[in-house]
Amino acid sequence: MKKYIFIIGVVVLICGCSKSKLTPVLPDVITEKTPYDADDPAIWVHPTNPSKTIVFGTDKSTDGGVYAFNLDGKIIEEKRIRNIKRPNNVDVEYGFQLNDSTETDILVFTEREKQRIRVFSVPDMEPLDNGGFPVFVDAADYEQRLPMGIGLYKSPKEGSIHVIVGRKTGPKEDYLYQYRLVSDSTGVQLELTRKFGKFSGQKEIEAIAVDDELGYVYYSDEGVCIRKYYAEPEMGNTELACFGAEHFLEDIEGIAVASYQNGEGYILVSNQQQGEFNIFSRKDNSFVKAVNLSTYETDGCEVVTVPLNDTFPDGLFVAMNDESNFYFYDLRKIIQAPQ
Repeated sequence: MKKYIFIIGVVVLICGCSKSKLTPVLPDVITEKTPYDADDPAIWVHPTNPSKTIVFGTDKSTDGGVYAFNLDGKIIEEKRIRNIKRPNNVDVEYGFQLNDSTETDILVFTEREKQRIRVFSVPDMEPLDNGGFPVFVDAADYEQRLPMGIGLYKSPKEGSIHVIVGRKTGPKEDYLYQYRLVSDSTGVQLELTRKFGKFSGQKEIEAIAVDDELGYVYYSDEGVCIRKYYAEPEMGNTELACFGAEHFLEDIEGIAVASYQNGEGYILVSNQQQGEFNIFSRKDNSFVKAVNLSTYETDGCEVVTVPLNDTFPDGLFVAMNDESNFYFYDLRKIIQAPQ
């Protein structure tokens, strides 16, 4: 794999060759490396001091884990989760009600080789799942029980938190399972609420992103399109859109939803082999532009639109890079990047 080295101030950027012809947008921060295979990020914004925001990232291996990074890209050892059997995708949600008087933010990720998901409180990193919740238990075979993608949805209707899980392979209908997290005197439980979602049968489905405010779930049917459904189970299982195919070279990968007021915002999706990200309108899913973010073979990505510190005054976009690390960008650089 041929690589180039760019030296920008104190930042040394190493990346593989990209097919992109667009001017590269360079990251503001490059994280320390994980030991194995960095895969998917999630961002937890500190409620009172955004400069203490934590970026979590999975390290996908049979001896893997979930790493925590500060906004300087340094690993926070005391927040790291170890000894996870091939963690894949990860997400964060806010305000899970543990009991009448206690709520916590949560981190949820798939543990593929154990065919389960894990749930931890944030920021104290305590397990809430008694070792993990099995998923796809009624699937036809072992391969269809291997979870990959994950997205969390907080229902504005009832305040409940739902976990939408994808898998390595599966049927052409009901590829995704949606579960509700519930808590009572016996602890936290996982309840299946529905099965939904088409699959082309080509490649796989990994990336899942949820727009809590507008109530949509998006996922990448990697060789075909970005599929869109309602996130609220009561709204039904009809596919709302299958879009974007003509803007991707090969695999459609990580998805992140940048939310602004009045339904404004963007959906950012990794065009993996092209070395670019495609940006779509959050309102109507129309194509806006492509950007070259200097990453190589990006799988997962995530975004928040609130100011965090002097480096990220306009929000933070995080993209996995195929050098076992993650790239951090001030969001304005991406939105304003030339086409």
